[in-house]
Amino acid sequence: MTHRELYLLARQRLGQAGVDSPGVDAALLAEKFLGLDRRGLALHGEEEADSPQEEAFLTALRDREARRPLQYILGSWEFLGMDLSLGEGVLVPREDTIVLVETLASRLKGTPAPCGLDLCAGTGAVALGLLTMVPDCSARCVEVSQKALPYLEENLGRYGQGRVTAFAGDVLSRETAAAFAPGSLDFLCSNPPYIATGELSSLQPEVQREPALALDGGPDGLVFYRAITQLWLPLVRSGGLVAVEIGETQGSQVAELFVRAGLRDVTVTKDWAGLDRVVSGLVG
Repeated sequence: MTHRELYLLARQRLGQAGVDSPGVDAALLAEKFLGLDRRGLALHGEEEADSPQEEAFLTALRDREARRPLQYILGSWEFLGMDLSLGEGVLVPREDTIVLVETLASRLKGTPAPCGLDLCAGTGAVALGLLTMVPDCSARCVEVSQKALPYLEENLGRYGQGRVTAFAGDVLSRETAAAFAPGSLDFLCSNPPYIATGELSSLQPEVQREPALALDGGPDGLVFYRAITQLWLPLVRSGGLVAVEIGETQGSQVAELFVRAGLRDVTVTKDWAGLDRVVSGLVG
């Protein structure tokens, strides 16, 4: 088959499979497995694909038809100019999380060489994204999943500049929190699991292929936010920053948890769609 025929086949079959953006996905598969971006398809579309390329492309197409996340098939995903490695067992970085990174960078402005923790770090997107905006910051990335840790370590090795490092531990564990000194942090951030357990079965097929460990926030979706205020807040110095990503309906609930925990200047920040996305506040 020609490159163009493979691209058109993918676009057709992905549309029939219910994929939201079949043309975009088909183009990204062509770039990854045929080595041709959109301009390349225009220039070389009538050329025959060699057998190994065609086989790899069709295998990837079948995976995507089955609603395996595109990011897992590609093996990496762009986030704030970084090409983050990922695969089964780690949460896919999303554009909404940029709001968390931007909030951190904005509220840390004026803090010299801020150091902190990124809880439930996954690929390391939040801490590494912050490093792109606050070059003198440093962070430890806490992650419990043995499947996610290799991706985290690979990304930190590539982009962390020795300033962002991994720490294997459970955010819900008092023992993990006790490994860090009280009052030693300038900031604490997290994009934790925040979907209520009962809502997991209603998620998009692709999202259901992501690890439940990174999605399930307990019966009300707030388990990790409670743990952050109870176990991790004492690690942040007076005047230090706490910022978390939230589900779009959780702004008032998480803000109330923060206020009850003694945080001041608690703010709910919206994403580009106008939905509540980040809650942040200052200690003491």
